[in-house]
Amino acid sequence: MDICNKKVLVTGADGFIGSHLVETLLDEGCNVKAFTYYNSFNSWGWLDTFPREKLKNIEVFSGDIRDPNGIRTAVKDMDVIFHLAALIAIPFSYHSPDSYIDTNVKGTLNVLQACRDYDIERVIVTSTSEVYGTAQYVPIDEKHPLQGQSPYSASKIGSDKIAESFFRSFGTPVVTARPFNTYGPRQSARAVIPTITTQLLNDRKEIMLGSIHPTRDFNYVGDVCRGLINLSKFDEAVGREVNIGSGTEISIGSLANLLIELTGTDAEIISQDNRKRPDKSEVERLVCDNRLMNEITGWKPETALREGLLNTIEWFKDKENLKRYKDDIYNI
Repeated sequence: MDICNKKVLVTGADGFIGSHLVETLLDEGCNVKAFTYYNSFNSWGWLDTFPREKLKNIEVFSGDIRDPNGIRTAVKDMDVIFHLAALIAIPFSYHSPDSYIDTNVKGTLNVLQACRDYDIERVIVTSTSEVYGTAQYVPIDEKHPLQGQSPYSASKIGSDKIAESFFRSFGTPVVTARPFNTYGPRQSARAVIPTITTQLLNDRKEIMLGSIHPTRDFNYVGDVCRGLINLSKFDEAVGREVNIGSGTEISIGSLANLLIELTGTDAEIISQDNRKRPDKSEVERLVCDNRLMNEITGWKPETALREGLLNTIEWFKDKENLKRYKDDIYNI
């Protein structure tokens, strides 16, 4: 399917990946509607940082993913839906699990119901590698068992299964995309790379982290957006869960040392107990098997980790960007 000139809705467009996806879709020639979270400040999240000329090419719809009526209004007359709106912070899911069910499970249900009613051509539901839990074998392919090791991951498993049920029950043209750890400019403060980078750039001599031995498969946001768009184009992806990842892993401790090197700073890494996940909740290892993604779409990551980190560091060096982040607290 050629998505050029298609009417495309992005939920979660005000967030990290969503805002980058909006830009990438504009470059693809799409007519983009950006679904943002309604708030009394009339903030459009990261879209507020876009140049005025770019914003003129985006239709902004403010609403709440938990509200089926607003979703139906936003979805009507669209061709393609990229559903990214979600609560994503794992530590906060220990604190407020109900909100994750309402947003991630019911929110996805609202989107799928509207897409079914309006015969949307393609729906990309964005999942996460966290649904796999600690790797039982590596690399992790799409047949790997699912394991809810946090309320967040459990809510995303629920979201994925709702999407699967709509494909199997109603023929809704759903693709479930499973990005492994995404990073880059605009990432939220609760993620590990902004946590490390902001502390380093604010001259902290002790970098406060949680567990530093787990490994992750990090992917630059531009590559992930390209992967999401690729999945929307191929009929072979419909009804399937598809991983998006590099197939390489690095420990959090090694990542921190690499960021220390790339920023030209000198700091000690401190592992704090209050930042660690509960023992049975910690995901020890994530590394992607991306063969299915490559077979269906030809996608491969283009941005090496060092290059992506350097791009991210440069973005954080901008004082206007850096001051948005509270590096002196534990952001959950």
